Amino acid sequence: MISRNLFKKRQLPFRIHIDENNASHDFADQLLDLLPKLAKKDIVIVCIGTDRSTGDSLGPLIGSRLQECNLKLFHVYGTLENPIHAVNLEEKLAEINEKHCDAFTIGIDACLGRSTSVGIMSIDDGPVKPGAAVNKKLPPVGDIHITGIVNVGGFMEYMVLQNTRLHFVIKMANKIAESIHLTDMKLTKERQRSILKSVKPSFFSS
Repeated sequence: MISRNLFKKRQLPFRIHIDENNASHDFADQLLDLLPKLAKKDIVIVCIGTDRSTGDSLGPLIGSRLQECNLKLFHVYGTLENPIHAVNLEEKLAEINEKHCDAFTIGIDACLGRSTSVGIMSIDDGPVKPGAAVNKKLPPVGDIHITGIVNVGGFMEYMVLQNTRLHFVIKMANKIAESIHLTDMKLTKERQRSILKSVKPSFFSS
């Protein structure tokens, strides 16, 4: 069977507004294309942020929502109850690396951008750089990363994050979590089909 990605060039970063039609499904398809298809590696999601700042709560909101989804293939870290933020990031990453050796990691964080980009969720190769919006130097996170633009950047970023509307952040968190849940279901089906194909030849040859 020819791979579905053989003649398909990925355009990264992939960006889509949360209010666009089929945003969750389109986002899930793009994320699926970036994930390892074989079950050799754990897939870890690290949701970064704190509920002490409304704009920066995007990550833990996503993490909490994903925990409710009972994902089959993703290991989720960073929730409202147990957030991963600037103070404990290095410690939590060390714990995650100890539990999941050589895992494929997805970093998730809120970010600021242009006024025309607010509401955009994006996927890109490489790690997310937590704290960049407020000029903090923290360890990069992820083989790939997901970000959501929650407000306008460029001036007094810390205050902007503090005064971002919670309703909007929850809306974006739900959309990104929904996309990841769809990805989990699609990847589960792909792996199940792969297992069935590997089993059938040996079954009929016996």
